[in-house]
Amino acid sequence: MSSMSSVAGLSKYITTLPDTKFSIIGMIVISFLMGSISYLLDLTNFGILADIFYGGLFGLMVFGFTSIMSGALNQQTISSFHGINLKIKHSMFLSALSMTFLCLVIIIGEIITRIIGVDLYINSLLFGCVLIFGFNTLVFWATSKVRFVIAAGTGLIQPILILAMFTLVNFLGADTSFIGPIILQITLKAIIAGIIFVLAIYAFIRVIASPFKKNLGIGVLDLLSLFIAHMNEGSNSLEGLFENMSEAIDTVVTFVSFKTEEGIKALFISPSVHPGPLGDLGGSNMPTILANKFDHFTMVAHGPSTHDFNPIAVSEIDKIENTVKKGLKYVHYSPDASKFVRYNSDKANIGVQFFNDGMIILSTFAPEAVDDIEFGVGLTMMAQSRSRCHVEDSVIVDCHNSFAPESGEVLPGNSEVFDLIDVIDKIDPDQKKCPIKIGCWQNNMDDLDKQQGVGESGIKIMVIEVDNQKTAYVLFDSNNMEIGFRQEIMDAVSDLDIDEIEVMTTDTHTVNTISRGYNPIGIAKRERIIEYVRAGIQEAIKDLEKVEVGTGTEKIKNLNTFGPNNSTELISTISSVVAVSKIIAPVLLITALLIVFMWIFFGGL
Repeated sequence: MSSMSSVAGLSKYITTLPDTKFSIIGMIVISFLMGSISYLLDLTNFGILADIFYGGLFGLMVFGFTSIMSGALNQQTISSFHGINLKIKHSMFLSALSMTFLCLVIIIGEIITRIIGVDLYINSLLFGCVLIFGFNTLVFWATSKVRFVIAAGTGLIQPILILAMFTLVNFLGADTSFIGPIILQITLKAIIAGIIFVLAIYAFIRVIASPFKKNLGIGVLDLLSLFIAHMNEGSNSLEGLFENMSEAIDTVVTFVSFKTEEGIKALFISPSVHPGPLGDLGGSNMPTILANKFDHFTMVAHGPSTHDFNPIAVSEIDKIENTVKKGLKYVHYSPDASKFVRYNSDKANIGVQFFNDGMIILSTFAPEAVDDIEFGVGLTMMAQSRSRCHVEDSVIVDCHNSFAPESGEVLPGNSEVFDLIDVIDKIDPDQKKCPIKIGCWQNNMDDLDKQQGVGESGIKIMVIEVDNQKTAYVLFDSNNMEIGFRQEIMDAVSDLDIDEIEVMTTDTHTVNTISRGYNPIGIAKRERIIEYVRAGIQEAIKDLEKVEVGTGTEKIKNLNTFGPNNSTELISTISSVVAVSKIIAPVLLITALLIVFMWIFFGGL
């Protein structure tokens, strides 16, 4: 599995939070129940019904109303300091979560009080308030793109409101002569405990932030907050951060153009640019964006490239468009094409078809599971096939149609590389050329979405007829394909009026923001997807008409991408930080918790 997509899998932890009204209702109900339970545990109070009523009222005032207030104030405070991500529903949910945790701490303290006979209510309240202060501070600092001081100040709002309301309600109408010393004791304990805990959080963040700043020149909290902004709002601000670590490269784009007397009918493009990293960032939606820049039917397949060649911004796709349009001006057309022929060598399988002075090679390792073909390997395939077959252009396509979690990239030195070299040597260059017809069809598959692994462009099918042989080129806008599904599709269309079929995916990474790093097509709704393939092939056959064909190869210059060095550096840095955090976080935070616990429950004040 690609490391970049493994990291993208972290997006599964970002979920849609409930609406504001549900968080508010939850705070009202939970605080009332907590107060009632607390009073019921204290047998010196007024009786069961009175305890439920007065306890619930107490909990509602001290914890419910104050938490609702803090939800509103937190959002306003962060917004006033130009923080991001914290919408009112996020703030209310955070307050509800913090209040619920605090109530649990207090209830546990009440239960222990009943067991050992020592009143722990106030200490439990203080301990819980310190914990939610630290938690809120961490959330605000890590996700809202504000300074630590602002995050800590905002994190204080909820515990201060709760402690203030508790003091007011608990001592209202009582003898006020002893309130001063109690408030002083509570305040000193809370301040010192809060400082201890929040310093531990500060130290932890600084430790994990250092590698990012040193290796990549970016802030880990900026990366996290902008990533969350992209997940929640579709913001592309993260691309600005990528610019700080981008690397300009030169790569190639190859294409096949089919035209009638009225102009270009269809375009098949294979850019050696990777459609990543995820969501709508960079080139993740490149197959759809690039195809939509042309006025005719356009298929954008997956060329040989890895995450090293992820464009750092959507605007970089314009360079691919301009390069293809420039190349189209120099294409030489003729009606000559060959039949589609398959070759295999060990794990490597290719489908080859010649068009005029060029050729297309559809490469797959199915039924074996293999990920991206590296650019250098693709260049080798291009050079070798051009030399052996005496063609000007060789359009290499990574069909990307057989996925398993352990799938690895095809890199120089892998055995798969030599399989590819051997299978290209088997190509017969002297194929008979005949007139060509093509028919096209596309459908966005609107009843399927990213959860089923289907991207914006859905499915595109081109049927090519040469010398009475019909070959279906089926392209899904998806990130790879569940292993075995390719063969299932091929078997399901065997009764149709076609002789050959190859199934491909664009490798779009827009589908990777839903639940996992990878989200291949074929995990769900297989029967429905096959229905689209069958219907599409039949419609494309109806669209068959004579065309002329030409091929082209153009160099894309100065494309800003992650780059081989920075892409590897980013992944290794994230991986090392995650590994180190597994050790540092428990040690640092648990130590701080123990110190805070000892200070609050056994401190001398």
